[in-house]
Amino acid sequence: MTPPQVRRVSRTYTAAGAAVVVAALFAVGATVATANGGDADGGSAASREPALYSADAGFARDMAVHHQQAVEMSFIVRDRTKDEAVRSLAYDIANTQANQRGMLLGWLDLWGLPKVVADEPPMSWMGSTDGHGTSGHEMSGQDMSGHDMAGHDMSGHDMGGATTKPGALMPGMATKEELERLGSAEGRDAEVLYLQLMTDHHKGGVAMAQGCASQCTTPAERKLAEGMVAAQRSELTLMADMLKQRGAAPRG
Repeated sequence: MTPPQVRRVSRTYTAAGAAVVVAALFAVGATVATANGGDADGGSAASREPALYSADAGFARDMAVHHQQAVEMSFIVRDRTKDEAVRSLAYDIANTQANQRGMLLGWLDLWGLPKVVADEPPMSWMGSTDGHGTSGHEMSGQDMSGHDMAGHDMSGHDMGGATTKPGALMPGMATKEELERLGSAEGRDAEVLYLQLMTDHHKGGVAMAQGCASQCTTPAERKLAEGMVAAQRSELTLMADMLKQRGAAPRG
């Protein structure tokens, strides 16, 4: 007979998997709608495409970078443990976020916008009040290294309601040192560190996606962001259970 705890985690994992599927379906529909010149609700396309520093474009650029690290961490842990539950979760995260990243970058291409803007501080779009305008670019006064224009260190400061820790580019992202630790860990140690790092990563990702859901003006992109929130919240519940099974807990 299957123990109650195992059944509970299994149900949670199933729910998380379903949320991932929903997010992927949102993404596919959103991309097709945008490519066809309409929104995901079947309406007409916006009269103006997002501008360079808009929330729509900023979210697409930042979340593409954020997702890339999640994919990287998932591939690392796949080779550091033989635990099927962790490997399966890592595969789902890598597959989903790689697909979503491609869609975000595809939108930037469709809008005729660059994938990297040298003078755009990470997360500056979260201060945007105009989805087609210049967002918080002029007000932020920060450069891409996380410093303001006077050279002051801005790491660890709150940006749009989400905190970026020292040494990380955006909320929830791991530092270079943390990635190196993950790459050298094995077995249970690798599993626990991955689950902790990915929990932090998802919390940052949820905050960013909520920002787009409330600020982005492209209906398809808003729906994708809403799907990200639902899927990552389900995975946060799952990862908390998996950490508990291993005698650990999320950090902070």
